Amino acid sequence: MLVVPFLYGLMLGSFLNVCIHRLPKGNSIVSPPSTCPQCKNRLLLRDLIPVISFLILGGRCRFCQASISLRYPLIELLTGVLFALTAYKLGYSLVTIQALILVSALIVVAFVDMDHYIIPGNVLIFLLIAWLVFLPFLPVDYLNSLAGLSTAGGLLLLIALVSRGGMGMGDIKLAAVLGLYLGWPNALLAMFIACLLAGTCGMFLILFKIKSRKDIIPFAPFIALASFITLLWGDRILSWYIGLL
Repeated sequence: MLVVPFLYGLMLGSFLNVCIHRLPKGNSIVSPPSTCPQCKNRLLLRDLIPVISFLILGGRCRFCQASISLRYPLIELLTGVLFALTAYKLGYSLVTIQALILVSALIVVAFVDMDHYIIPGNVLIFLLIAWLVFLPFLPVDYLNSLAGLSTAGGLLLLIALVSRGGMGMGDIKLAAVLGLYLGWPNALLAMFIACLLAGTCGMFLILFKIKSRKDIIPFAPFIALASFITLLWGDRILSWYIGLL
């Protein structure tokens, strides 16, 4: 039954592409309808079928033949795969629905930060509202969630203070919100994994002269990936680590 969440992910991935493109510009994600970025012609309904439309059109606009970025179908596929993985790991429940909302927001945040070095505040507000909406329906340990918020947000705030601006406030706010979802100690684990991934990636980028030490490397994609890993496998990772002690 993983086909169902995969297909839902494909469809939602198309909408996430709209969010990634419009949110940094302050544009509505609802209207106007999708258009070609080059010729501004309104896309037909058959041009909006996830992945398939891209393949049928040969990666080009129906009207002006401008190339369509490969990233659009890749984000759709990524969303589908992550939805299927989440459903496989968590099953089918309200917890899974909440997790899929979180995964969707993480995808948007990660790609917007990669493109513009910002984290959309309205996405964080959306995550806060979603967390509050699910509160009456899920067994939530409030103290555990608050501990996750304080730990994740506090850790990145400490890094920002020590590094004198090496960490943006957007990253700190994102970490704090994710701490609500992940709780303690998973929030701390997610931040540790994020720092490990970012440090390793940064080292290779500098080593191969793709980036210099002075270049900015967006941190939100690493937070997003680490949070997804922790969401699905955090308890197993912690159990493995404790077993080593």
